[in-house]
Amino acid sequence: MIAVNTPTFSHQSDPHKRARLRWRARRGLLENDIIVERFFNRYETELSDDDVAALSQLFDLPDNDLMDLLLSRKEPEGALDVPQVQHVLTLLRSV
Repeated sequence: MIAVNTPTFSHQSDPHKRARLRWRARRGLLENDIIVERFFNRYETELSDDDVAALSQLFDLPDNDLMDLLLSRKEPEGALDVPQVQHVLTLLRSV
């Protein structure tokens, strides 16, 4: 059997992945939307695939939990307490 290498596209090289990430970023709380939109406007072109994976973890959170992290009311715990999430969270908090 011959192994077929299917190309994998990074976030930066695939406009569909970028559009899906922006769609997923839409939140129910306006405050979260404002922060995330500013973040994308400033950092979207610089995001690595690790950054995108960390963002996806953050976007899985309920809106109020995400807001608490964005506003530094809480710090990441458990599976979110990893360097990649900490890095993205630092960027999100800087905007």
